[in-house]
Amino acid sequence: MMMMMMMMTIAEAAAMSSQSKHSRNLKKLSDGATIQTVPLQLEPNTLVPSRSFRPLGNASISPWTYNVSHDESLFPPMVSEARCSLRGCLDKEGREDLSLESRPIMHQVLLLRRVRSPGAGSSYHYRLESRLLAVGCTCVRPVVQRQQ
Repeated sequence: MMMMMMMMTIAEAAAMSSQSKHSRNLKKLSDGATIQTVPLQLEPNTLVPSRSFRPLGNASISPWTYNVSHDESLFPPMVSEARCSLRGCLDKEGREDLSLESRPIMHQVLLLRRVRSPGAGSSYHYRLESRLLAVGCTCVRPVVQRQQ
């Protein structure tokens, strides 16, 4: 997950720096919308290698597992999303306590989607997408609404 987040951060930085260095290419579509294209260079050898660390999902009182989805039209092509393993949270003895709730921790990430360019045969471009992903789980008090 950290590797994916670092790759997205690098992609964002590359996009932002290329916007300031290169001239922007604006194209008007027939429906009046404007598309702005900027050059983007992704260099995998510039990524910082991830160091191994203790998996937090199993050490938490609100444990989670990761589901990995694969989509070749996305960069990065593999996206991990956390799923809370319990409805409640673990107590000191390791039993589930339903007086507390496990809830996902959400984080907005940017992805690049490969899209066929209109009217350009086999030409493609990348569109920046925003996605809200669960990156872990946390233990919270349940919301209690008191009746009057």
